[in-house]
Amino acid sequence: MLDGCAYILTVDVGNTFIRFGLFAEDSAAAQECPLATCEITTPSSITADEARMRLVQVMGALAADAGVPGVLAPAAAVLSCVVPALERPWKTALSRTCTGRVLTVGPGLKTGMPVHYDDPAEIGPDRIADAVAARAVYGSPCIVIDLGTTTNIEVIDAHGTFVGGVIAPGLALGARSLSAAAARLPQVEPSAPTHVIGRNTREAMRSGVVLGEVARIDGMLDMVLAEMRATKAAGEGDVPIVITGDDAEALAALVGHSLTVDDALTLRGLAELYRINQKPRRA
Repeated sequence: MLDGCAYILTVDVGNTFIRFGLFAEDSAAAQECPLATCEITTPSSITADEARMRLVQVMGALAADAGVPGVLAPAAAVLSCVVPALERPWKTALSRTCTGRVLTVGPGLKTGMPVHYDDPAEIGPDRIADAVAARAVYGSPCIVIDLGTTTNIEVIDAHGTFVGGVIAPGLALGARSLSAAAARLPQVEPSAPTHVIGRNTREAMRSGVVLGEVARIDGMLDMVLAEMRATKAAGEGDVPIVITGDDAEALAALVGHSLTVDDALTLRGLAELYRINQKPRRA
């Protein structure tokens, strides 16, 4: 079905999961959804050879899902990695697998977006990818919520400038920290309870973790929007709010603000960064 097409592989290495997205090279941009995606658990350590073997498996799965015949050899790749020890092995593996260049999100890579941050080099590559995608797809101003090991809120003002955000513990991290710090508290899965008032310890913990996260997101959004309006960063009209990451759809249903769920936002941002950083083709 897609024979004869060149492909771009986007790789988002997070603290808990690694997500992969496949895009057609000629249309790789944030406006396009990936042809296929897959996800694996982030290892605590990995060699370049091990990463390459995982890539072979991943590309086989992506090719099957996208209907790509034969062996998939991406023309290029874009890598976002928030785990410093894993960046080199994955970059090396991608360089050995792709037929073209491998871009790594970080200092020196063009974003097409003004950044007002004390030290732009501190901004995580996943945060950059989210902001780039949101700006391209949903316009400016815009707010992004990314649920993962941490819960991140990113803010793009009315002029299309990334102006910062919020970083807080994520759902799973919050649940683990309770049982780790308090000897009598059990480990619980962060699933939404049916009641706010828990009738046993596990229900009470799930309420605190999940509904507490919902309350924090709603409260932070109220404060972020108020600050944006006070500083004229919000412009006129409503500010789109996009949510992505782990359990985004389930959490969006509980949050009081109107949210747009975009499960592939980070991968779409990586595709957009590829487009922005393409070298001009010779005539």
